[in-house]
Amino acid sequence: MTGMNTAPPVLPPHPLMPERYRDNAEKHEWLRRIFDDTAGDYDRVESWLSFGTGSRNRREALERAGLAPGMSVADVACGTGLVAREAVKLIGVQGTLVGIDPSEGMLAQAKAKLGIQTLVGVAEALPFDPGRFDFVSMGYAMRHVEDLAAAFGEFFRVLKPGGRVCILEISRPSGRLTRALLRIYMGILSGILCRWKPVSARTPELWKYYWETIDQCVPPDRVVAALKTAGFAEVEHRAQFGMLSEYTARKV
Repeated sequence: MTGMNTAPPVLPPHPLMPERYRDNAEKHEWLRRIFDDTAGDYDRVESWLSFGTGSRNRREALERAGLAPGMSVADVACGTGLVAREAVKLIGVQGTLVGIDPSEGMLAQAKAKLGIQTLVGVAEALPFDPGRFDFVSMGYAMRHVEDLAAAFGEFFRVLKPGGRVCILEISRPSGRLTRALLRIYMGILSGILCRWKPVSARTPELWKYYWETIDQCVPPDRVVAALKTAGFAEVEHRAQFGMLSEYTARKV
């Protein structure tokens, strides 16, 4: 376990993107606005691009990570509640879940659809006392934080001893052909779909940005190392199709 008196080096998930924002303050504001602007379309576009399989994949990943009935869950970067929706099915009526996200527009969607408790906040500064939760989840939002080291440190802090974390992410494929196909799929096909169906003017921009961050994100081995540095044990990385990553770990 790492010493609690020395903060680990800052670990951004990817370089800054000057064409969109010049520093972390601008990044935070840019992301907040684009997620607010696209909140009403997000679930539909995600369903198109995942061919309707996203719900099952998220639920099975949470089960593999150890989410069980009666647990208390912090769903960080909750968004519209796509991970939270599957989590509440697994924890049942005896469980509790809080969704945290910097976008009020996204949280409004999650609250309206699921009736869950929501709080505006960021992964690097979770508004909870230490040891409150049995489980922390983050679905496909790791690329949007400013500092993975700080975020993972917060995940560790708010978990009870024995608590588990599950982080879902799309990783950059290692093969050139697969990488090219994913770029076309997310950067071009999403734009075509969004022109075919009525969506927010910024929705194609969001999905193009998704590809850019996937392409430039730190590799899985650095994510695993950062979780270990935060103090987690039993850190594992599992990938489907070479790109659908699941990171799981336990607080001892």
